Amino acid sequence: MNEHSRNEARTSVAAIADIQARLEQQDYICNSSIATSLFLAQQLDKPLLIEGPPGVGKTELAKAAAAMTGKPLIRLQCYEGLDETKALYEWKYGKQLLYTQVLKEKLGDLLQGAVGLKDSIARLHEFDDTFFSEEFLEPRPLLKALWEPGGAVLLIDEIDKADDEFEAFLLELLSDYQISVPELGTIKAKSTPLVFLTSNNKRELGDALKRRCLHLHIPFPDAALEQSIVRRRVPEAEARLNAQLVGFVQALRKLDLRKVPAISETLDWARTLVLMHARELDADLVRATLNVLLKYQDDIESVESEIPALVVGAKKEPEWRSLK
Repeated sequence: MNEHSRNEARTSVAAIADIQARLEQQDYICNSSIATSLFLAQQLDKPLLIEGPPGVGKTELAKAAAAMTGKPLIRLQCYEGLDETKALYEWKYGKQLLYTQVLKEKLGDLLQGAVGLKDSIARLHEFDDTFFSEEFLEPRPLLKALWEPGGAVLLIDEIDKADDEFEAFLLELLSDYQISVPELGTIKAKSTPLVFLTSNNKRELGDALKRRCLHLHIPFPDAALEQSIVRRRVPEAEARLNAQLVGFVQALRKLDLRKVPAISETLDWARTLVLMHARELDADLVRATLNVLLKYQDDIESVESEIPALVVGAKKEPEWRSLK
């Protein structure tokens, strides 16, 4: 590697570190892998497909990126049956109808001097395009993102909940940052948006969509990263309590549960324990607040007998000392 290449490599490393620091300023604590993926998405103008279990911060990454860049966040929440009229655009039919009434009232003036039916039809055809112009178009999230003059952060959330047909519909947008409107032709982005797609892996996404995107998988965080997240989001939690509650949650995730607790549940539990004036875990406190962590009664019942052992295990590792 020559000196020029080394300098470019150092520049890229510095840029990634800067992204990681700027995300932290938005209270989004992440590892270098996430910061690198965001750096590449910006530099390569590629959409970023983020996969992983629910609650690991996929949607929050898009929100933090919008805050970090100062661009508006435009969000499209996907669901079964979503189509282009909800995602892309629809026509302002009421406005078109009103325009038709005005045109009808002025019909005599418009046709004045016309000679024969052919001439009259030709004059009326001059107004065809007016009905289907941008003036009568109601933009939905995808079109709003393309029309944003300074660019936007477009979040296509939970794409795995949408149908295969809608996934195919997105391909033009994801590859060329443009969409086709039959009445208007091709509409290109005024400024390339930063696009995030999230998936909870409810279904397998198509290869065509994946080819157009950079891929990022966000797993549940390790103990050190999760402690950092709790420390940032719930600074009122003492270091000892932070380490113990994270250790407890990490152990829960290894159990056979219907829904393991996500980062959002960890944070909710940390705030709950602070409200309870807890300084460390005990079995009774865990039992009283377990419903904050676990969302299904059968999970709660299956864990209750394990609580004393889990609490003891969470207290064993003196990781809290390093957080002082």
